[in-house]
Amino acid sequence: MNFTRWSARLPGTQRRAAARTEQTASPDQRGEGSVPAARVEQLTDESPSVPAVDELRVREVLDRVPSLVALVHGPDHRIAYVNDAYTTAFGVRPLGERAREALPELDGLGLFPLLDQVQRSGKPRTVKSRKAPDGRSYTFTCTPVAQGDGKGGSDGRGVLVFATDVTDHAEAAERLRASERRQRETAVTLQRSLLPQELEQPDDLRIAATYHPGGTEAAVGGDWYDVITLGGGRTALVIGDVMGRGVRAAAVMGQLRTAVRAYARLDLPPHEVLQLLDGLAAEIDANQIATCAYAIHDPNEGKLIYSSAGHLPILVRDENGTVLRADEPTGPPLGTGGWMHTSGSIPLAPGSTAVLYTDGLVERRDADLDEGIAALERALAGATGTPQVVCDRLVRSAGVTPDHDDDVAVLVLQHPARTGADSELFRNAALELLGGVEAAPRARAFASGVLTSWRFPADLHDLGVLATSELVANSLQHGTPPMRLRLRRTDRRLIIEVTDGDDHLPRRRRAEPGDESGRGIAIVATIASNWGCRRTPGGGKAVWCEFALPRTQPT
Repeated sequence: MNFTRWSARLPGTQRRAAARTEQTASPDQRGEGSVPAARVEQLTDESPSVPAVDELRVREVLDRVPSLVALVHGPDHRIAYVNDAYTTAFGVRPLGERAREALPELDGLGLFPLLDQVQRSGKPRTVKSRKAPDGRSYTFTCTPVAQGDGKGGSDGRGVLVFATDVTDHAEAAERLRASERRQRETAVTLQRSLLPQELEQPDDLRIAATYHPGGTEAAVGGDWYDVITLGGGRTALVIGDVMGRGVRAAAVMGQLRTAVRAYARLDLPPHEVLQLLDGLAAEIDANQIATCAYAIHDPNEGKLIYSSAGHLPILVRDENGTVLRADEPTGPPLGTGGWMHTSGSIPLAPGSTAVLYTDGLVERRDADLDEGIAALERALAGATGTPQVVCDRLVRSAGVTPDHDDDVAVLVLQHPARTGADSELFRNAALELLGGVEAAPRARAFASGVLTSWRFPADLHDLGVLATSELVANSLQHGTPPMRLRLRRTDRRLIIEVTDGDDHLPRRRRAEPGDESGRGIAIVATIASNWGCRRTPGGGKAVWCEFALPRTQPT
């Protein structure tokens, strides 16, 4: 094979030859007015002349190139040339032999289909960072070249294989990927450790939640959820999203979640909890913004009282399949400061399902956010089954995959509609207290009758009547009308609650031996499983206590 004949057809060779012809033409040939070519003057007699690039032989150049170069020709890719660098890397290769047998390293790299494609199309192709048998990584560029005048069809075509050693770059990229994987694993581990390991299961709700980390380190961390039983049958539900990714976002999330649980124990209205959380978020990191929705469910009210700090709206599906969307956010994200949050409400009647979620579930780069929320509404409208089934279905309908570009948190709660024997385990009774000397005896009689009808054991009956007497007496002495006594039983506990119009919260204190009062709350705290108090939205307060029921409670 005549290498010179092949090299004459390498890209750019003919153009350079034509340029040399034009540059060496005589002044007469160039025509009048043309400018003579500039001459390079020799500075000293010893300075050798430097040949122009076009005067160098192609083979001489390729032999000295540190990259690997091979030239094959014909439909069966016979070897026409390999340079010294190629020979050093893979050994001597016999010219004229078929490349499939003589260049096994190319076969191992899967390059022969690429050679066929380049020869057929006449267009160059490149494959990046292929690891060769010698352990090095190369980027291969295959360029078509023509033999002779190029009229020989496929038999006259060859392919120049040019391989650049990119081992250092490939190893650096792999180290970077390994570092990102370790950071992602650290962020995911931290994130999952800070999320609830087991959700609290309130008496009146069925709840499930899920968290899906994003596919990269930059898509992990910041989303959280929580369920907090407040006592007295009430439950707080939280969903949040820290604007940031990685370990830092997960750490901030953990601090906010811990703070929410502490503030929830104060049994404040949702907007007051977010107001406190807003100030804390600014103290943690003034540049770290987070969204959060905080809701409270009271089974006696049949609705969710919620407040939102820049978070996405809560969705509620009623028992008929109609989906309601909570009003727009009631305040800006946490950490912005200078804003008074407010509370809103959305119905949650028996048979309803509510969904709290983060933006990773509905936000897509190629679609409007409202379209994503509307799609979630349609999916929720047709979702039935347990909360976990609903949760999984919503995640699938949103197309969340392991390589999702954002993390996703979803919290699903159901207020089941109970019928039959199950409904007998969930009962309510209430009495309006008008005040006066007859209020306490009347309250004790009412509580005794209700507890007897609910077939409680004698000891629990007596404790319930005693707690009712002490709570009513405390309200009569320190509260103002209107006053109300409410008893509620679930399948797990008895709840006694007294409300009045005064907003001063009682506290447990030590009574001195000579004191004639001050022992009521202490008695309640001693005999009950739990007790607490809170201010009510319309003014006034509620004081409650609860007793755990025996595991095998007759109905």
